[in-house]
Amino acid sequence: MCSTSTTTSPEISTLVEKWRGKKGSLIMVLHELQNHYGYVPRDVSLQLSQQLDIPLARIYEVITFYNYFKLDPPGKYTIAICLGTACYLKGAPDLVDEVKNLLDIGEGQTSKDGLFHLDVVRCLGCCGLAPVLSVNGQIYGKVKRSEVMGILSKYKKED
Repeated sequence: MCSTSTTTSPEISTLVEKWRGKKGSLIMVLHELQNHYGYVPRDVSLQLSQQLDIPLARIYEVITFYNYFKLDPPGKYTIAICLGTACYLKGAPDLVDEVKNLLDIGEGQTSKDGLFHLDVVRCLGCCGLAPVLSVNGQIYGKVKRSEVMGILSKYKKED
């Protein structure tokens, strides 16, 4: 068992008290933390472990089991590429490969400069525009592999 002692922030204490004793409290607390930070920081997990009297390993079991939870800070821009049936058949795997090559990242990773995070999703609800890519919710439809660099360049310029 880790003997690390950490100070609990008032925000974490308030959040824990909100969910204490309720069914599914760990997942609900983790959801709120993820929504607040964009990921679940290790120091926050340690505080949560102490506050809920749950082993840190149990918290990490939950975090790593569900794809929603992230252990690393997300990039400033989240690229989501749909691999649902329509997008897949219209060439979405090529878009994934192009983003990976351009940014030197894998699925679920953030670029070294912290600008981009790549998520592969099952549906963005735009099947008629397949293949679809979104950047922070901005939808790009009927995207060709050759257009990916131009799309990402717009966001690099903003920074």
